[in-house]
Amino acid sequence: MSTWAVMRLEWRRIWSRPLAWLLAALSLAGMGWEFLLMLNQFLALQLRMVAAGNTSGFTDLVTLPWLALFVIAALVLAPLLSMGTLAGERRSGTLPLLFASGLSPRAVVLGKYMATLAWQLLVLLLVLAMPLALALVTSPDWGKLASAALGLTLALAALNAIGVACSAYAGHPALAAAGALVVSALLVGVNKLSLDQGVLGGVANWLALSTHLQPMGRGLVNTDDLLWFALVITVALVLAIRRVGDERIRT
Repeated sequence: MSTWAVMRLEWRRIWSRPLAWLLAALSLAGMGWEFLLMLNQFLALQLRMVAAGNTSGFTDLVTLPWLALFVIAALVLAPLLSMGTLAGERRSGTLPLLFASGLSPRAVVLGKYMATLAWQLLVLLLVLAMPLALALVTSPDWGKLASAALGLTLALAALNAIGVACSAYAGHPALAAAGALVVSALLVGVNKLSLDQGVLGGVANWLALSTHLQPMGRGLVNTDDLLWFALVITVALVLAIRRVGDERIRT
């Protein structure tokens, strides 16, 4: 078996789990409702904005602020979908079976990570289909939409990596979900918790997810932001692989 084999196996498991479908349905329903509300408000104010000389369009006033709301869904999706990737195998006693099949810790972790991330990206794709469906009657800013989509993709990848890492260290899926929620919430609000505007404030701002995600939501893609996401993903997955490797040695 290889990484791809683990990914296919985990992918089939996700499709058979009611929780994954429930999370996807709630996310799409919530985002769809908010989209209709914001679109209705935009249409009601459109003539007034034109008369006032406001040239902001559908992308700036509706799509980008609306997509920013998906971060809230991501904070729930990633921990709950990834909580059972390794903690569930450990709790059910099937993790040693994966080791016995000759799988490396890297293949186990990356396979499960890619499967859960693929499901979340599928949800994101369906979310993006809502504003794209109006492309024929609006004039979307494709550059800003692409930047926002990239930012949300990287946010999902980072939060999912944190969830897999927590699942690697937890003995129960619920503990993994709780740990991932705490770590993710700290990453989101660490700059809000810091009142120091000196060195500590600068470090807190650099650590915060919003610091690196918000520019992409405005259409700005910086190398520093891309490196931050790559660093978070790499550190989380390396920690998970090391933990699974240590457990393989003990078994």
